[in-house]
Amino acid sequence: MNETAAWAATRSKSVRVWATEGGVPTEVRIDTHELRFGGTELAHTILDLHARATAAARAQRRAQLEREGVTEDVLDRLGLPRPSQIAETENDLMDAEAPPKSWLESL
Repeated sequence: MNETAAWAATRSKSVRVWATEGGVPTEVRIDTHELRFGGTELAHTILDLHARATAAARAQRRAQLEREGVTEDVLDRLGLPRPSQIAETENDLMDAEAPPKSWLESL
């Protein structure tokens, strides 16, 4: 069975992280303008996105196993999150995260 992978990104998609369901980061992409925030802030962002990508991959695995007939009880004991839980968490994070900066100004 191949390992499932997923990605997570900042709202502006200027930092993107791919990770497997086992938590192995497979790719990190950083737009150069993100470097202005410094190493500590960037590291925190990458670690947060890594956790989110891992959770998303685990939810994808759960959905796959559900389609293959694995019971909900077993999936719960495996600790695999439901896709709806991941979507809810992502929505909460989007509400809390500041929108990308724009050259347009409010009037």
